[in-house]
Amino acid sequence: MRRRDPARPDDGQGEADSLGVGGPRSEGTRRTILHAARDIFATRGYEQTTIRAVAARAGIDASMVMRYFGSKAGLFTAAATMSVEPPDLRSVPADRRGEAFVRHFVSRWEDNLSGDSTVILMRTAVADPAVTAKMQATFNKLILGPVASLGLDDAASRASLIATQLLGLALCRYVVRLEPLASLPLDEIVFPVARTVQQYLAEALADG
Repeated sequence: MRRRDPARPDDGQGEADSLGVGGPRSEGTRRTILHAARDIFATRGYEQTTIRAVAARAGIDASMVMRYFGSKAGLFTAAATMSVEPPDLRSVPADRRGEAFVRHFVSRWEDNLSGDSTVILMRTAVADPAVTAKMQATFNKLILGPVASLGLDDAASRASLIATQLLGLALCRYVVRLEPLASLPLDEIVFPVARTVQQYLAEALADG
C-alpha cells in the first residue's frame, strides 16, 4: 500500500474532507447541502443548527447529510470553508512570499470580517472540541497546501509554524480583539508578521 507523504496535503483527501464523500455526480447534492448549511449556521449559530433543519432546507433526507459529512462538526467545517481559496505562492517572488501569505488572509478578514468563514470557523472552534478536531482539513487546504506546492523540505513543519502566526493573529485581532492589536493599521500588522512567516518559508528550521 502506498504510504502518504505528510508534506502532501492532497492525495484527494483534502478536497474530500472539505466537500464530503461521493463522486462527481454527487457534486450538486453536496453543494446544495453546503449552501443550506451556511444559511442556517449564519442565522441560528452552531449550537442551534440541526442536521434535520439543514436537510429540510436542502430538500433531502437527514441521512444524506450524514452520509456526505459524517457529523454536524464536519458539515459546519465544510460549509465555513467552501469558498475560501488558498494563496498561490508559486507565482510570487521568493523574497515576497511571506508578505503575500499574510496579506492574502488579513485583507480578506479586514474586508469582510462579519461574514468571513475562516473567522467564523475559528470562533466556533475555540468553544467546540468537535469543530477543533475538524480543522486539520482546513489547515491542510489553506496553509499546508501552499507551502507544500513550493517543494520545500519540512513542508509540514514549516506550515505548522506559519499557522501559529496566521491563526494566532486571527484569534487575537478578530476573535478576542486584543488591544492595541485590534486597532492597529493594516500595514503595521502585515509587515512584522510577514517577516516571521518569510523566515519559516526561506530559512532552515534547525541550526547545523
